Amino acid sequence: MSKLSRNDLMSLETYATERAEFRARVLSHKKNRKVMIGDHCTLYFEDRLTIQYQIQEMLRIEKIFEAEGIEEELGAYNPLIPDGGNWKATFMIEYTDVVERQAALSKMIGIEDKVWMQVADFDRVFAIADEDMERSEEDKTSAVHFMRFELTSAMTSAVKQGASISAGIDHPAYTASVEPLLADVRESLAADLV
Repeated sequence: MSKLSRNDLMSLETYATERAEFRARVLSHKKNRKVMIGDHCTLYFEDRLTIQYQIQEMLRIEKIFEAEGIEEELGAYNPLIPDGGNWKATFMIEYTDVVERQAALSKMIGIEDKVWMQVADFDRVFAIADEDMERSEEDKTSAVHFMRFELTSAMTSAVKQGASISAGIDHPAYTASVEPLLADVRESLAADLV
C-alpha cells in the first residue's frame, strides 16, 4: 500500500467543502476495519484511507497549510499505513466509567504485548507495539497503543486465498478472542496484503 504525499491531500478550502461526504465514506469504510475483543478492547485497523482522513482532520483542526507542516503530518502518520505484509492498528482499551478505566489500566500493564492475530492454523502473530514511544508506565498501561502484526508470506497467501482470521488477547487481567472475524472484516484486512 503506497504512502501518502502532499498531492494526495485536499487543500483546507477543498476539504471544508468536501468534508461531510469524505467523512461519511471513511466512517462507512471503518465499519469493516474494527474488531472488538471482549467488552473493553478494540482494534481499529488502519489503511491508506483511514490515515488520509486522520491527516486531513489534523490539518483542518490545526489550520496547517504550509508545506513544512503538511510534511510533518505525513511523516507522523504514513508509518501507520500497512506495508503489504502486515496489518497496522490502533488498539484502544475502552471503559465509559473513569474510575473503572483507571482500575483496569493498572491491572493491564503489558497487555499491548499480548494482543494477537492468527491466520487459519498458523502460529499466532503477537503485536509489535508502540514503536513510536513507550506508552506504559510502572503503575498502568495507556488506553491507546499502536500495533503492527507482521505476517509471513505463507500467511499472506493463505489470507488472499480466503483463510480465516482470528484475533485475541492473552493477558492475566484480560483474556478474550474473536474466532473467526466476520467475513466483511476479513475481506477488508485481506485487501491490505500484497
